[in-house]
Formats: sequence, structure tokens, C-alpha cells
Amino acid sequence: MNNLNLAPLYPEIFLVVATSVILLIDMFLSDARRNLTYLLSLGALAVCAALTLVDFNHGATQYTFGNMFVSDPMSNLLKLFSYLAVGLTLIYSRQYTTDRNMVTVNTGGEFYVLALFSLVGQMVMLSANNFLIIYLGLELMSLSLYALVALRRDHTASTEAAMKYFVLGALASGFLLYGISMLYGATGSLDLAEVARITASGTVNRMVLVFGVVFVVAGLAFKLGAAPFHMWVPDVYQGAPTSVTLLLGGAPKLAAFAICMRLLVEGLWTLAVDWQQMLTVMAVVSMAIGNITAIAQTNLKRMLAYSTISQMGFMLLGLLSGVYAGSDANAAANAYSSSMFYAITYVLTTLGTFGVIMLLSRAGFEADNLEDFKGLNQRSPWFAAVMMVLLLSLAGVPPMMGFYAKLAVLQSVLGAGMLWLAIVAVLFSLVGAYYYLRIIKLMYFDDATDNTRIVANGDMRIALSLNGVAVVVLGLLPGPLMAACGAAILRTLAS
Repeated sequence: MNNLNLAPLYPEIFLVVATSVILLIDMFLSDARRNLTYLLSLGALAVCAALTLVDFNHGATQYTFGNMFVSDPMSNLLKLFSYLAVGLTLIYSRQYTTDRNMVTVNTGGEFYVLALFSLVGQMVMLSANNFLIIYLGLELMSLSLYALVALRRDHTASTEAAMKYFVLGALASGFLLYGISMLYGATGSLDLAEVARITASGTVNRMVLVFGVVFVVAGLAFKLGAAPFHMWVPDVYQGAPTSVTLLLGGAPKLAAFAICMRLLVEGLWTLAVDWQQMLTVMAVVSMAIGNITAIAQTNLKRMLAYSTISQMGFMLLGLLSGVYAGSDANAAANAYSSSMFYAITYVLTTLGTFGVIMLLSRAGFEADNLEDFKGLNQRSPWFAAVMMVLLLSLAGVPPMMGFYAKLAVLQSVLGAGMLWLAIVAVLFSLVGAYYYLRIIKLMYFDDATDNTRIVANGDMRIALSLNGVAVVVLGLLPGPLMAACGAAILRTLAS
């Protein structure tokens, strides 16, 4: 290792040390003082954000550990949104986890500590520049999430969801590892840049490379929750505690986008013709299965799980439209940045949606059925409006953030000359709009069946309100964030 520079790793090092210290402190806290663990966790995220912001503003790309780890604009921008996603999740989850005895003397502050360790895994994935580092980050994130899903050990649905998630997750990891081993066998390297150089030389067996790509894409599709590797998503989303479902559906999607970029675009761009075909099939199937199946759901968490599958299909459209005949670096950057913007939009919107579910939940009651949202406008006009904004954004209705995200992706698809694919995406978006609008109808046009007063902490109310406002503001003024995504992708691909 000729460049052992720890500066690019400062946020990861700090978070590992801080999480370990928080774990130790938490061991000596009583239930009455468990709030300290929550505050320390948010403080650790704030320090990480400050450290990463310095690197992001600097704008330079730094490599360390023999080029296995990279700190570049794309990874830094996605890390900032990952901190935001985990921070909002902790804020939304505080009352929910307390009401369900998930942070008592028996489990301590494991919820907070495991959430931070899963974030460390995501940060490693975001900065990985080597197959093994990608796998290391992936497993660190996945093991923490398996434990989180099973955190309510006396809850049958959670235990069943954890078992299913663990078994299928291990299978997907096997796919990814097998694909990586085939690529290593063909190229003799685990370094992404070196693999790209060797595959471009045309000196390796293409058949072995293509088989390796097939297994790698299958493993990535599982992590994204894209069809036909989506079977775990509805059951795990529904079975896991809502606070854990939010951890699963939020920041990990940003990490999954990043490893798609690292593996497919940076490492295997010479095989784009092969993986583009797979992504095209997965995108269409995901949008079809996700949108059509969601219509039949009566459980909101399960409906949002199918919505996630369809949204990931849409995000794949941007990834697959970056390379085509006649494309240049700017065209590729536009396509990938639109996909990145879509991933950020999805995460911000999903955070708020699950936040409202937790806002309406209380001890002994999960507000996760569509019926539970009847007459929400009568109980709280403001939070009904927030939920409406988030649902309209997921449906892609202007002027919400989701509309601009879909528009940017569709422009990339049209730029790549795939008119038929853009038409299919629009048609399935129209189908998907039905089940989002159905919830708005329940909130505004049906009488409330539950008139229990909505009780929530001030920090949750403020965060949820800002979340809803941000979706509107970024829909009206998407330019700065879109420009940041474009610049980050362009500088990352050029480095």
C-alpha cells in the first residue's frame, strides 16, 4: 500500500469510534435516560456530515489503501443524504421504538447502534473502489439490518421477516460473490479501474465475463429490490417494525445506486451492451409487477413495498440509458445524474411517508392499513397535507420533486433513443398513480373511523413538516440539487 492516507476515511473512522463509545455508554444507562443514546447518535451524524461536507466542498478525488477506497464528489454527496436519511429515521422512530419496548433494558440502545453500524457499511459501499471493499461494506450493512429486523424477538411477524431476509440476503450475496469471483478469474484483478482496463483490451474470455456480469447484476437487483429478485421486499417491509422498514427503504437505496455505478459503469462499462439488456428487462418487469400488484394491497406498508419495486425499476432507466451509440461523457453524466436525483427523491419521499405512518401509530396500534388513513384531514389538516404532498411526489404529479425526477429520467431514456421504453414507463406511472390517489381520497373524502388524538414529539413534528416542505421546494427549484448531482457524477467519472 503506497498511499496510506487516512484523510478520506475520517468520517468512517469517526463513526466507528463514536458508535462504539455510544454502545459502551448505553450499557450503563437506565431506561429513563435512554434518550441520551438518541441524542449522541444524532450528534455523531452531525459530526460526520461536517467532515464529509469539507471533502465535498473541496471537490477533489482522493484514493487510499492502494486505491481500494475513494473519496470523490459522488460518494460525498450520497453520504450527506445518507446521514440525513438515517437522522430523520431516528427522529421519526424515537416514540415508536419506545412504545414497543425496542429500547428497554433488555435490548438497550441496540436500535440506534445497529442503525449507525449499518450506516458505516453504506459509507464503505459508497466509497468502495475494489470488489472486496464493496462486498465488505455490503455485508456490514446487511448483517446490521438482519439484526434490526429481528429486534422484536417476541414478535412472530418480525422473526419470520428476519429469517426470510437473512436467507434470501445470503443467497443474493452468494450470487454477487460468485459473479465477482468469475470476473476476478477472467481479469486477475479486483481493482475496478484495472478490471475496466483489462476488459477493454479484449484479451480475456468474453463468455466468462458475461456470466460474471449476469451473477453480479442478479446480486445488485436483490439489494435494490428490483424484479424478478423482489420476493423478499413485501414480506420484510410488512413484517419488520415500521422504524426498521424505514431504515431498509431509505439510505440503503443510495448505497445500492452507488455500487451499481461503481460495478457496472466504472468497472464493467465495456460490457454495457450486456448489462443494459438485463437492466431493461428488470426495469420493465419491476414497473409492471410493482404498480399492478400494489393496487390489490390493503396494508399500506405492503403497498409501499410494491411501490418501492416500481420506483427502483424507474431508477434503473437512468442507469441503462447512459451508454448508447453516439453518446459522450456529458450524455452519460446527464443519464446517471438523473438516476442519482431519482434515488435521492425516492429516499426523501419514502422517509416522510413512513414517518406519517409512525406519527399515527401508538402503543398497541400500527397505523399500517389503508383504512387507518380515513378522515386524516379531520384529525390533522396539516399532516394530511404533508402526506398528500409525499404521495403526489411518489406518483410524479407536478410540481412535486418526484415529477421532476421522473421527467429527468424520461429525458435520458429519450436521449438514448428508446422511445418505446419511455412510453412503457409513462403508462405504468399512470397505473401507479391510482393507488397513491386512493389514499388521498381516503384522507379527504372519507369519515374518520379513529378519532384518537395524534400525539408526537416536537422534533418529529418539525422534521416531518420540513420533510414535506422540502419535497415541494425541491420540486419547484430542482436546479441546484440536479446541478450538484451532475457535477458530482461528471467529476467522479473523469477521475
